[in-house]
Amino acid sequence: MPRIALATYDPGAGPGKDRDLPVLVRALNDAGARADAPFWDDPGVDWAGYDLVVIRSPWDYSWRAAEFSRWLERMGRVTRVANPLDVVRWNTDKRYLGDLAAAGVPTVPTDYIAPGEPAALPSGHEYVIKPTSGAGARFAARYTPAEHDTALRQLARMHAEGFTAMVQPYLAGIDVTGERALQFFGGRLLHASRKAAVLTPGTPYDADKVAHPGLTPWQPTDAELAVAEKALAAVPTRSPLLYARVDLADGPDGAPLLMELELVEPNLFLFLHPDSVPHVATAILAEAEAPV
Repeated sequence: MPRIALATYDPGAGPGKDRDLPVLVRALNDAGARADAPFWDDPGVDWAGYDLVVIRSPWDYSWRAAEFSRWLERMGRVTRVANPLDVVRWNTDKRYLGDLAAAGVPTVPTDYIAPGEPAALPSGHEYVIKPTSGAGARFAARYTPAEHDTALRQLARMHAEGFTAMVQPYLAGIDVTGERALQFFGGRLLHASRKAAVLTPGTPYDADKVAHPGLTPWQPTDAELAVAEKALAAVPTRSPLLYARVDLADGPDGAPLLMELELVEPNLFLFLHPDSVPHVATAILAEAEAPV
């Protein structure tokens, strides 16, 4: 009976936002495991007592990067972690997009502005600014060239807090066709979803946003599958991935471009795809029982 931890975050007095979590804990226990969902930053957890720690939803880690890094190092010493730690370290900094673009993956063009670097912002098209370490559209906003001064204030705030900024052209097709999320689990396509645009014009970068508005099931196209498979093949690791979410949107020519490759703690949207739950539970259980 393997012991499995689905590491999550402490929501405090409010309800947790991971709707998949109780479903997965129940499915794993029904499948013969001993599963629970400890908080990743709980000092009282005996992580060595688990056969597998799945990084499920530590959704506050991006604002606590140093602490999360130390936790990862500890996990690597005492137990097995999924996804593999080399993948997690690489994927927590969105400068990985540059690595994937260099490997030939069709990727949204991205520039980076670190603290202390000059702020060269686009003057001929709408664009997005967001941090290289972030989740849930926090510190993300879209701007027109006429909003240059407001964008500079966002950069100044981010740099003051130590964040490197990403600057990307806003893909206007998102307002029409939305974003697509292709989920892979246990080495195979699990399901896919589509959501509406997250960043609406004029929304302040520090405002709370709905990270997955208008979510609906989606049947991925051959072109989307090709980009997703190329991105996964370019991940710099020899270790198999337990899970992955590939986020895509249409470029100016209508072809799909990679927006993000989520290999740390992606929302799985199992509430939208309940038939996927048994496969996810089986894949996690197989990972926990695999020989070291």
